[in-house]
Amino acid sequence: MTGSTLAAAVLAFAGTTIDDLVILAALFMARRAGDGIPPARAIIAGQYAGFAAILAIALAAAAGLQIVPDRWAGLLGLVPVGFGLWGLRRLRGTGEAARPPLASTAPRIAAVTFANGADNISVFTPLFRTLHMAGSLLAAALFLALIALWCAAGALLASRAAVAAALGRVTHWLVPAVFITVGVLILATSGTLTAIP
Repeated sequence: MTGSTLAAAVLAFAGTTIDDLVILAALFMARRAGDGIPPARAIIAGQYAGFAAILAIALAAAAGLQIVPDRWAGLLGLVPVGFGLWGLRRLRGTGEAARPPLASTAPRIAAVTFANGADNISVFTPLFRTLHMAGSLLAAALFLALIALWCAAGALLASRAAVAAALGRVTHWLVPAVFITVGVLILATSGTLTAIP
């Protein structure tokens, strides 16, 4: 992966999983307040299982899109741009978003992670398509490594409630902004813009 595609991959991960970070912090806070329930191993295993399912779907979708010529694959970057613009538009006149339900077992946490990942699939699929198979697998491995960092950060945030609350307040506009940035990076690095007459 080049530096720009690595940056796009890291931005894609951070932008699509910042809400997962808030959920992880909430789960670790619940663990502190609830006699160790859910257990830390259930939180981590559930997060990995749910995220692995998201990655599998995005990789399969990207592989299915191999029939699209390379010079036009970058147009898939319009998908995260569209989601980002839609997310910014929804911010106008909306109240505080409902908090995701907390879960106490690894399968339930995996289900919450997966259900929360529709935006991840819509961003990861065009990213994986433009990276080809080797780059896609490398990005997926990077994402799985970053999940460990996210779990550690969630546990740390759980001990600092004010930081978790502040993160929850900016997530609503930060996530759409990152989606737009990732989409623009996909368009710019894929060569699609130069292929348009």
